[in-house]
Amino acid sequence: MNAWTGYQLQDFIPFTAEVYFRLLERMSETFWPLHLLTLALGAATLALALRHRTRLACLLPAPLWAFVAMAFFLQRYAELNWAGGYIGYAFIAQAALLLVMALTGWGMGNAPRTTNPPVAIGIAIALYGLIIMPLTAPLSGGSWYQAEVFGIHADPTAVTTLGLVLILLRGFALWIAAIIPALWLVVSGLTLQALDSTGGTVLFVVLAIALVGLIWKSIASKR
Repeated sequence: MNAWTGYQLQDFIPFTAEVYFRLLERMSETFWPLHLLTLALGAATLALALRHRTRLACLLPAPLWAFVAMAFFLQRYAELNWAGGYIGYAFIAQAALLLVMALTGWGMGNAPRTTNPPVAIGIAIALYGLIIMPLTAPLSGGSWYQAEVFGIHADPTAVTTLGLVLILLRGFALWIAAIIPALWLVVSGLTLQALDSTGGTVLFVVLAIALVGLIWKSIASKR
């Protein structure tokens, strides 16, 4: 036990902050201008979710989860971290889950009302992932290639999806669809904290707000 207590979180991160943020930048450089398409798909998904086109709103993000799994985790992140391959397969599982939900209609909620608190939380989180997260790096003095974008990078993809499932789903399906995005935010938040980035704290705040929405919606649906 004494041997384990001597370790710090940084000891489990096999790369430096410079290497990790350069990896995120390389994703943008490699796939630009695909960002425009993924953002358009994200905005369309949010609009469809608010119009209660639930199956289509579940279908659109599925290929983006598969793309992030292949292009980011399996082809790049796994070169830095042995766990990257497993995380990539988890992202592929999330893509398959969204596809199954779109095809079967499993777990679809009622028409969303923007005055409903869990739906309002979901909209706020989805907009944060789609709009605020890509602007964070440029507004902080970084380049546009450092911007993290829904459908290209893992963090905004997970954040936006958490918001969308809060709008779209209910019951057991709501929690199942939230597990992988939430777990990735935990992993990413701890990684960013180990790299001394304030982004980790932001991800934990978003995750906490999303959990409030998940619990609120679950309790409300049982009344």
